[in-house]
Amino acid sequence: MPAIEVNNTSRTYGKVQALNSISLSVEYGELFGLIGPDGAGKSTLFRILTTLLLADTGTASVAGHDVVQSYRQIRKEVGYMPGRFSLYQDLTVEENLRFFATIFNTTIEENYNLIKDIYEQIEPFKKRPAGKLSGGMKQKLALSCALIHKPKVLFLDEPTTGVDAVSRQEFWDMLKNLKEKGIAILVSTPYMDEASLCDRIALIQSGKILQTDTPEEIVKSYPSPLYAIRSNNNYELLKVLRDKNYTKSALPFGEYLHLATHTSMGVDEIISTLNTGNYPDLEIKPIKPDIEDLFLELSREV
Repeated sequence: MPAIEVNNTSRTYGKVQALNSISLSVEYGELFGLIGPDGAGKSTLFRILTTLLLADTGTASVAGHDVVQSYRQIRKEVGYMPGRFSLYQDLTVEENLRFFATIFNTTIEENYNLIKDIYEQIEPFKKRPAGKLSGGMKQKLALSCALIHKPKVLFLDEPTTGVDAVSRQEFWDMLKNLKEKGIAILVSTPYMDEASLCDRIALIQSGKILQTDTPEEIVKSYPSPLYAIRSNNNYELLKVLRDKNYTKSALPFGEYLHLATHTSMGVDEIISTLNTGNYPDLEIKPIKPDIEDLFLELSREV
């Protein structure tokens, strides 16, 4: 039985369809990423799975328990780390951890082996109020508190938002270690670069699952030839490219434009369709797509 199973689950807020017939499953020992921008429906799904919100339609189970009928049991067997730091900022690091252990009728010592690698990084600051910690240290404390009762399933709702790059990488390294202990991990993030760190991902937009697969297979499914283009006037070039009949899509990506074409074309063939005098430093090269390319391609169809 999967650790998490969601079948045709929907939820609306007034006229807004937050979730539209969502279905997915997560196995024990799997790091599963829910990838999408703000407002895509990630937090709504998390609240349903952690029994904080009722779905309008569909079914869902966590650790083998129905989220409606067995919500009390689920709350004992899951860990939840919301996107915003929600611990008691006036309590010290140690006091926060002991408080959450007490809630679940356990002790720090009883499950210390599970959090040892994480907690040792913040233990030198155990007498410091949680509100005085850096962003990365707050993140590690919140994760320790979510794990102190040894949950079977861990929910992490945008846990790396607002955290520096080094702390982000450290956090994902900790998640890899946790999944090896058999914990099912469902993590949401708006950062496309974090998708490749998951075993499987689901791309979500406007309350719909666009595609579910491994990051490698997601990228392989990109349907079009793709080119990176750069000039001294990308804004003007973008408008020109979008008017060409060979263009499927043209989108800005940092200092480059990503051009998807209906059929494969040579670089010289593309250049021949442009007034290169307007772009003296024009650069065009074929590239391999990444997850963000596919996400934007699928989003055009929603």
